[in-house]
Amino acid sequence: MTVEVKVPVLAESIAEANLLKWHKKVGETVKRGDNLIDIETDKVTLEVAAPNSGVLIEILKQDGDEVESDEIIGRIDTEKQSSVEAPSSVDTIKDKAETSQPESTKPEDAVPQQQTLLEPEHEPATSQSEPAQQPHSIPAEKTPKVSPAVRNLLSENKLQTSDIKTHKDPDRITKEDVLNHLGAALSTVASGNQPPEATAITESSRSDSQTSVSKNVDLKNIDPEKQAQKVEATPAPVTNIGEEQRPQERTPMTRLRKRVAKRLLSAQHDNALLTTFNEVNMQPVVDLRHRYKEEFEKTHEIKLGFMSFFTRATVEALKKFPVINASVEGDDILYRGYFDIGIAVSSPRGLVVPVLRDADTLSFAAIETRIAKFGQKAKEGKLTIEDLTGGTFTITNGGVFGSLLSTPIINPPQSAILGMHKIQDRPVAENSEVVIRPMMYLALTYDHRIIDGKEAVQFLVTIKEQLEDPSRLLLQI
Repeated sequence: MTVEVKVPVLAESIAEANLLKWHKKVGETVKRGDNLIDIETDKVTLEVAAPNSGVLIEILKQDGDEVESDEIIGRIDTEKQSSVEAPSSVDTIKDKAETSQPESTKPEDAVPQQQTLLEPEHEPATSQSEPAQQPHSIPAEKTPKVSPAVRNLLSENKLQTSDIKTHKDPDRITKEDVLNHLGAALSTVASGNQPPEATAITESSRSDSQTSVSKNVDLKNIDPEKQAQKVEATPAPVTNIGEEQRPQERTPMTRLRKRVAKRLLSAQHDNALLTTFNEVNMQPVVDLRHRYKEEFEKTHEIKLGFMSFFTRATVEALKKFPVINASVEGDDILYRGYFDIGIAVSSPRGLVVPVLRDADTLSFAAIETRIAKFGQKAKEGKLTIEDLTGGTFTITNGGVFGSLLSTPIINPPQSAILGMHKIQDRPVAENSEVVIRPMMYLALTYDHRIIDGKEAVQFLVTIKEQLEDPSRLLLQI
């Protein structure tokens, strides 16, 4: 029985995703639950597990391809036995790709099988002791492999694999090899010296080059060197300035980074952002942590950090100023009676914001435990879409990286974000005396369309009062 491998159902806000890397090859045995491939979305990296045990017989989407929710990307045969020598690449499934073509395919749209084989320059001599060989046949190990995409590209440009004289892998012709061949042919045509290999590229094929060389190639303006850089993603050539060489490297933005960039630009464009500041004396919290940290860790098996204090203080402040927990929807203000606090976490792929659901009901230990789990999952790339969806208010701590002061940008559709910063010993005045205290600057960026400056300032003052007198957190006053 053949079982389809599909892209997991994505969130409504995520239209597409990218395939990262297949962990299994065609012909390999897989077990139910094995990770077949990783998928990168705008928010998280997902793992696609094998739905059944069997043999992976077909891969429909390659590494780097864009896919949609619930799209079929491969097939597993639950009854087939694993082949002795699994093909080294997805492109080796030539026969499968050819037999999958519909019978109604026009002859001019298809490439005959003999055109996918390199013709031998000399027919090998046969002897009585050797089995007779078919004319124009070559050993299987020298047969150049082509993927369906390459086969279509050859067909559209009326080329045969024998026309591609140079390619890196003698056992395989890649899309890059064909593109380089086309580029070299056009360069020769432009110079007035047209070799026989270029005769397949006619004026008619140039007129519809946008469709004949897929979406990635323009035959009129193709540059072999630039095309090779685009396909291989190798370091860009050095730029010579006089006798100096300044190396450069061009790498594509990840889907997460592009998504973050888009959201940040949208936040600045669509909201009237303003930032207000205050500072808090962290001495009471520092003393409280120092006094109870060992007992707290022994009891709850988690360290007592600063984030639990800020989360609880933020919840109490949001209760007093509900508009800061609200958001704009058209011409309306949506007030929320729950407190889902987003905690900005740094991951190898970029900044992510997992959400603490119903933070007002969580204890200090529960907050610290969940934040620690979020941090671990972010490092391992295992945050789920559910972990990142929603949130009514966000807290970000730039102080862990040494930031002394910043103006954070809100996380739409939220209307405000609290920025924590580095705790630094500074001289402050207390009871008409100058003393040294561990101080922290706080920043609140908010949408001035619905939040007035008075409310923003009072919100920060409430957080300051909660932290400078932690007993308020226990009494919820």
